[in-house]
Formats: sequence, structure tokens, C-alpha cells
Amino acid sequence: MIGMVLAAGAGRRLRPFTDSLPKALVPVDADTTILDIALSNLAEVDLRDVVIVVGYAADAVEERQADLEKRHGVTLSLVYNDKAEIWNNAYSLWLARDHFGEGVLMVNGDTVHPVSVERTLLSSRGPDLLLALDTSKPLAEEEMKVQVDKALGVTRVTKLMDPATAYGEYIGAAIIEAAAADALAGALETTFRRDPGLYYEDGFQEFVDRGGFIGTAPIGDEMPWVEVDDHRDLVRAREIACLY
Repeated sequence: MIGMVLAAGAGRRLRPFTDSLPKALVPVDADTTILDIALSNLAEVDLRDVVIVVGYAADAVEERQADLEKRHGVTLSLVYNDKAEIWNNAYSLWLARDHFGEGVLMVNGDTVHPVSVERTLLSSRGPDLLLALDTSKPLAEEEMKVQVDKALGVTRVTKLMDPATAYGEYIGAAIIEAAAADALAGALETTFRRDPGLYYEDGFQEFVDRGGFIGTAPIGDEMPWVEVDDHRDLVRAREIACLY
């Protein structure tokens, strides 16, 4: 199994920090960036071969590649998304499809969370796809919400859901087992070809609609984590990043 970080987005709501940097390289604890935390977590669970999908300001990641590898004891492979500023991340994840066959623990490059999330996912392996969920956080319109059936697994994953009907929030960390590689790649391709503005979670929904099974791994109550979309989220990230 390898690690994977999706870090192609422009992060426009974080300007001026992202004027020349991808969101994943925004510092959250002194010189520690969101990407540093992601790579540290993956290395901590002994996933030292890591694919990073880059796009916006990819050169900034390239320039730091050697330092990141040395700092975290990892080997990095970059996958380039030349449409990152005009298409959404269903396409980004599809571009990394050739690596799915190795089995992947994937994290979003804008999520700050402790390594316990990776450990929870790895200890819960079994389903072809496995999503880390926060089942205790109050939900609103912006969150990526998930509905679950005990027998069928995930039945729906979307932001466009009544929060009261959701089981929890997908936090941007997942396991893709090798057995799901072809089916997921096909679902993602159908998704971005239907609408390049769709999320990779819409590809997960397509996978489910085609009969695929997605399991869930709750991360535990009141786990400190945040998806960094805007300046308020960045303040929260800087409050919790120093805790782990």
C-alpha cells in the first residue's frame, strides 16, 4: 500500500497565502505546512512511498520535493493536473488511477488531522473503499455528508443533503483497495466527463450506484481536525496543528 495526497487546488479563499503557493503548502505551525502534516502521518504508519497530485503552483512542490523527502523519510512521485484551476478534483483523483492497483491511503491536501485517522483506517480495512467519518460534528450545508445503511454501506455521499439525514461527515481520508482500482477509475471518468466541476466524492457515488460497496470508519468523538478552506479554517488549523 502507498500514500496519496491530493494537492492540486488553488485555494482561492486563502489568498494572499495562496497567491503563489498551493493550499497544501500554507504553514499551520511555524514552518510546518498542511502537506508536512499529511506526509508525517503517512510516514508514521509506514507508508513511505507517496504520490502527490499537483496542479496549481506545482513548481512550489517541485522545489521542496527533496527537502520533503528528507524531512519525512518518504519517496515522492508527482502526478500533474494541468486543469486544476478550471476542473474539480474528480479529474485529479482519476489522473492518479495507475497507482490504485497498489492499494492507496489517500488524504486531501487541505485537511489537518492527527495520525490516529490513518491508524483507524488501516485497522478497519476490508471494504474495497473505506471512508473516514466524523460522526459527532454538527453538520451544515458546506460539509461532505454521508448516509449509511448497515447492510449496504455508504448509500449517498454529497454536500447536497439535509444535514439531519446524514450519518456523518467524510473528512477527506480514505483507503482505496487494489481490488477497486478499475471500477473506481471507471466511475471517476464517467463523473468528470459528465461534469468536470464535480468532486471525486461524486465519483464515489457513481461507484456505489454501479453496485460497489463503500465502508466507513468513524474517527472517534471530538477528534481535532479541520478542512482548511478559508481564513477562519486556517485559524482553527493553527490552533490544533501544534497538538500533534
